[in-house]
Amino acid sequence: MEFTAEMIAGLLQGEVVGDKNTKVHTVSSIEDGKEGALAYLANPKYEPFIYTTKASIVLVSKDFRPKEEVGATLIRVADVGACIVQLLAAYDAARPQKTGISAKCSISEKATVGANCYVGDFAVIEAGAVIGDNVKIYPQCYIGDGAVIGDGTKIYAGVKIYEGCRIGRNCIIHAGAVIGADGFGFAPNAQGGFDKIPQLGNVIIEDDVEIGANTCIDRAKTDSTIIRRGVKLDNLIQIGHNVQIGANTVSSAQTGIAGTSKVGSNCFLAGQVGIADHVTVGDRVKIGSKSGIDKNVPDDEVRMGYPALPGLSFHRSSAVYKRLPELERRVNELEKKMR
Repeated sequence: MEFTAEMIAGLLQGEVVGDKNTKVHTVSSIEDGKEGALAYLANPKYEPFIYTTKASIVLVSKDFRPKEEVGATLIRVADVGACIVQLLAAYDAARPQKTGISAKCSISEKATVGANCYVGDFAVIEAGAVIGDNVKIYPQCYIGDGAVIGDGTKIYAGVKIYEGCRIGRNCIIHAGAVIGADGFGFAPNAQGGFDKIPQLGNVIIEDDVEIGANTCIDRAKTDSTIIRRGVKLDNLIQIGHNVQIGANTVSSAQTGIAGTSKVGSNCFLAGQVGIADHVTVGDRVKIGSKSGIDKNVPDDEVRMGYPALPGLSFHRSSAVYKRLPELERRVNELEKKMR
């Protein structure tokens, strides 16, 4: 699909500077912009690229004033970042949508599938599963016995949702994710081995949650592992059994949360964070990348490092650590003088 500068400015309540009939059909970064693309200047450090970009249209803030000639048509808007999100959403909605039930899928006669659903090749929906309206289930997905998927949810290729798990409305689960595999529960026995502890609970994922590719969320030993409304999980994350994650919490890739821990709402967990079992993390907590959390964290705190320290303490300790060779030399000199 093509859009003119005038159409885009109308959607974004912006002002066109240049040819209002300039057309674009795709979106790109400003440094890699090509003819027919719409780019954007949200960060001032990328301003040099606006004078060399081949993009046909560039979104800029209302107060941007070029220092050199710009070849692209400009659209001035109040908030470039927000407008880009709005445009990408509109572009995504305009793309062709998957529809229909493949003849190559397997749907149990005891399953319920709502209206306007898409089910791709070799997907399997078991007995008792309930699929809401406008759900998209891509090829090679598995929906287990009694699982529930809410209206408008997208389940991308190769996702496995085990029996009894519940997925809310308007969720997105990316390729290869596994929801509801057994929690890691074993008890030592008298022979020196381990007996498996049955995992009899399920996973509950509330509305508007997005789960990245190859992320695993284990079912509870009893009761439920719960991912609250609006949570966003990146790729390659491990969530242990009986974990609870509060509303609107975000976690970057390779985070691991051990069993029965609780993470509050509106938290941010950077990449490769590790949280030990039976730990409670409060609301609005920020945890830096590669941090290890083995103790409870109160609301509104910042943690960094391993073992994780309060943010200010971590930065002070890091400053000292970098100076250790110099400090050692000075201590040795002082010891010589004292002797």
